[in-house]
Amino acid sequence: MARAAIIAAERKPTRQIMLGGVPVGGGAPISVQSMTTTKTADVEGTLQQIYALAGAGADIVRCTCNEREAAEGLARIVPRAPVPIVADIHFHVEMALAALEAGVQGLRLNPGNLRKPEEIRLVAREAKDRGVPIRIGVNAGSLHPEIYKRFGGATPEALVESARLELEYFGEVDFHDVKISVKASNVPLMIQAYRLCSETFDYPLHLGVTEAGPPPSGLVKATAGIATLLAEGIGDTLRYSLTADPVEEARAGRQLLEALGLRERRGLDLIACPSCGRAEIDVIGVAKAAQEALEARKIPLQVAVMGCVVNGPGEAREADLGIAAGRHKGHLFIKGKIVRVVPEDEMVDALVAEAERVVAEGIEARLAAADVAAEAEAAADRRLLFEEKGRDANHSEELVRKIRAHLELHDDPGAGPD
Repeated sequence: MARAAIIAAERKPTRQIMLGGVPVGGGAPISVQSMTTTKTADVEGTLQQIYALAGAGADIVRCTCNEREAAEGLARIVPRAPVPIVADIHFHVEMALAALEAGVQGLRLNPGNLRKPEEIRLVAREAKDRGVPIRIGVNAGSLHPEIYKRFGGATPEALVESARLELEYFGEVDFHDVKISVKASNVPLMIQAYRLCSETFDYPLHLGVTEAGPPPSGLVKATAGIATLLAEGIGDTLRYSLTADPVEEARAGRQLLEALGLRERRGLDLIACPSCGRAEIDVIGVAKAAQEALEARKIPLQVAVMGCVVNGPGEAREADLGIAAGRHKGHLFIKGKIVRVVPEDEMVDALVAEAERVVAEGIEARLAAADVAAEAEAAADRRLLFEEKGRDANHSEELVRKIRAHLELHDDPGAGPD
């Protein structure tokens, strides 16, 4: 966790709510959410997707509740779901009440769509009686017209004001089991709105860039907004809103939290060098083959694939496990220490086998089982490769000399040909 302290600021304190058995806010681990794309009335299809989302890292799943059949579907889905289910409500108060009857563990209300104060208070009372939290899901694209007009558009202040008004209605019935989102598809607007929201309220915040679009651009936009806020200590739960299989949303959310050190690693983190003149292998091909094999086995390690043995093990010494190529061999290393040398054509198989052993036995045990002759053999390979390739493996110094000569020629007009 020392690395997390370097990357991310101390988290802003918030209240804690419970969605089923998942705590949100109050210092609880940041949770990952996604939303099903199936018709909620399709119980079996929706459950299959919920299980796939849970397997990819989702802690909470949202399902739409937009019609009677969807509410009936929720009644059959909730008891069989592996994670808490949130019902997404837009326009119809009857659907919110029906979802509560179905036993959902959370509601999401859009204050720009469900606008009548008496209906908002009614849903809050019913949720309070059942101990079900509500997310106030403000969206820049669906602000209440009066708020939009008053603030001259979808500004950070307008989004936060929409949440504040909803909280007032909730407060009138003494309901405070709330989390808030102030999403926008514009990343700078989203960031500013959440910063203001964090300064204004102590309720847990659900982060997201709405309608981010398909990968890769959608992944970039969502990560730009969500990661910026997480690095500032803002946010208690998150969702990537991608135009893609929702499993990609859950996977991206989990990977982001792992990358920031905010959740314990449970999946593969593969790093690879960009290759250079010393590279002895097709780094891209070997990295791809290793990634596919390790992901298929759900290896929860940081694994490095390096193109040469001269700098590879040292540059990737923080990786749990790695392999570097040199002189038709693969140098297998754990935490930067060479533990085995294998033939080049066995590199991926050896890496996968060692990864499985590290997971089963632990890093210290595998370091203790290292081949005592491996380091000496690796050192000899490094020395020979260095002599063969030379210090300037990319011939950069030769290019620098040519550039200097070219510039000096132009600096001295008299030095040119007659």
